[in-house]
Amino acid sequence: MSFINTVVSWFLKKRISQIEYFKQHPVDVQENTLKELVSFAQDTEWGKKYGYSNIASYQSFRDRVPIQDYADIKPYIDRLLKGEQKLLWPTDIQWFAKSSGTTSDRSKFIPISQEALSNCHYKAGKDVMSIYCNNNPSSRIFDGKGLIMGGSHKVSEFNNQAYFGDLSAVLLQNAPYYGEFFRTPDLSLALLDNWEEKLDKIAHATYSQNVTSISGVPSWNLVLLKRILEITGRNNILEVWPKLELFIHGGVSFSPYRSQFEKIIPSPGMYYMETYNASEGFFGIQDEPESDEMLLMLDYGIFYEFIPMDEYDQPEPRVIPLAEVDTDTNYAMVISTNAGLWRYLIGDTIRFTGISPYRIKISGRTRSFINAFGEEVIVNNTDSALQTASDETGAIISEYTAAPIYLDDKQSAAHQYVIEFEKEPGDLEHFVNTLDKRMKALNSDYEAKRSADLMLKKPKVTIVPRQTFFKWMKSKGKIGGQHKVPRLFNDRKYVDDILSFLKKNS
Repeated sequence: MSFINTVVSWFLKKRISQIEYFKQHPVDVQENTLKELVSFAQDTEWGKKYGYSNIASYQSFRDRVPIQDYADIKPYIDRLLKGEQKLLWPTDIQWFAKSSGTTSDRSKFIPISQEALSNCHYKAGKDVMSIYCNNNPSSRIFDGKGLIMGGSHKVSEFNNQAYFGDLSAVLLQNAPYYGEFFRTPDLSLALLDNWEEKLDKIAHATYSQNVTSISGVPSWNLVLLKRILEITGRNNILEVWPKLELFIHGGVSFSPYRSQFEKIIPSPGMYYMETYNASEGFFGIQDEPESDEMLLMLDYGIFYEFIPMDEYDQPEPRVIPLAEVDTDTNYAMVISTNAGLWRYLIGDTIRFTGISPYRIKISGRTRSFINAFGEEVIVNNTDSALQTASDETGAIISEYTAAPIYLDDKQSAAHQYVIEFEKEPGDLEHFVNTLDKRMKALNSDYEAKRSADLMLKKPKVTIVPRQTFFKWMKSKGKIGGQHKVPRLFNDRKYVDDILSFLKKNS
């Protein structure tokens, strides 16, 4: 092991004792986080509006501050983009993470403070490596470089002191200088706007380097790896990067992509590590190699609350702190952060798999589901069922989306899956039957609606050619790491649009 690898690994492992502390004292750490956030922000416009100077408990915070979504805070965001300060957070906000929009806006601009950069996002990045090195003492990951594909950013049109871009681009642009020693490609390539150009140039710039880790959204990294194999003429990525040992992934479920990565990186020692990071903050890290759960990170300047999803649409849903959660319940996550998001609904749903320590799985989105007939299907269900169907039929799925087929005089009610296969199932009927059977096992509401074919018929699978999803996303100007294929939707907007696009371009 090289000297630099030894030193960096030793330095990172010192963080493990602090992680152990919040695992053992989660409620105390969260209570202190809330006190620090409220105290620090008491002189902001928001803090004065809600009387932060005399909030002394979680109860008073919960009673006084309303739940927010992006539409609620958008007036503040607009003012921040124009250069006003000390509205939501006391230190200057100059950077904003641009993410996919709401029903009324093409894009959301999430404020990122210096505290959020240092104490959340960058701290989390170091924690990922701390946990990895602690679990893999013989790792030589710092003998080489980590491949990171950034997004793109530009100066905001509202104010020449306000900048926005994909979260990854914001993080790369503000990263400490020493990160350049451990990262590839250089910033000029990582931040290119044109994603097709970016992928090609990154492939050419990195295939000859000693890459030991890659990180990012699985779909876009898979496209890059395939392009590298095309350029080099190699059979798999280990022939290009023989010392590759880690893929840090997040943004979408890894289940639909795992078999493709295992095929293209045929190494039993390859380590796949899930993270839960978003524009609004960094929330979870997979800390146990043999588990698909993530440790909820509690000392990043984020205070957590949760709304049980079976109460989500009520006029006044119950909102609870971390100390009151149960396992195996779907919760909408509410956060208050060191960037000035207060009791903010990020739109994700999670499920606790353990409470000592608190470990989670992402179960879906508050608005990404199919519930056209009372079946309440979430992404976690479809990901798992499709994986089982693929395993049983030898299929490999590249991308998919699903939507309801509504009952009328011409057709029965069902769910339609539009699937792009890397490898089609040997027996499509068996694939569909397995998918249906697994969905019934995972979701009792779905099972009830499928009973005797009275409400829902068997799922319909529509196979589309390779590259369909990429070409469709490209036609929408949605190429880039922050853009994700919509997995589930409660109407046929996306499915019909994809099929229409395919028909026009076939």
